[in-house]
Amino acid sequence: MDPRCVAVADQLLLIERELRGLGWWAEVAPSADALASTAPFCVDTLAFEQWLQWIFLPRMKVILENDLELPRASGIRAMAEEVYRERLAEVGRLLDTLGAFDRLIGGAN
Repeated sequence: MDPRCVAVADQLLLIERELRGLGWWAEVAPSADALASTAPFCVDTLAFEQWLQWIFLPRMKVILENDLELPRASGIRAMAEEVYRERLAEVGRLLDTLGAFDRLIGGAN
């Protein structure tokens, strides 16, 4: 097991907490078509926060629960900064949690 798994799991919980705190946690999933987008971050069908909740967090959960190899790199914070460039002060804590995730993933085994 990758020694970063516990820290990654904790970071994923923090990302969820920030999404909830911002009021961006949805109870109803987007349509199957929206979730099936092949565009990076599903930019053509989902808001970034929807992608985090419905694609990113579940995929990472599967990786952790099945002891699969963690991604080798992550640039999620940079994408979030671009998406939320007009709201950086509002989303500062979310950006911090995404940046911490990126750093954990970037730390080689």
